Amino acid sequence: MTSQSGNNERKPGFLPIETNWFDRLFISIVIWVALSLFWMRFIEPFGLSVWFAAAISAVLGAYIVWKG
Repeated sequence: MTSQSGNNERKPGFLPIETNWFDRLFISIVIWVALSLFWMRFIEPFGLSVWFAAAISAVLGAYIVWKG
């Protein structure tokens, strides 16, 4: 019989490195900046606001922090 007390390790997520919540938050912010710059350069000239990129980044960031 194994005891689970004192076992604070979390199961690895889909990221290929071992991370804590701050690492995943930092990765999410970097992705948000990169996606926003990409959006402003290539997609916003077609009429789509950068707020769409912010919404996509927020959803993606929440998923990375939660499951990553």
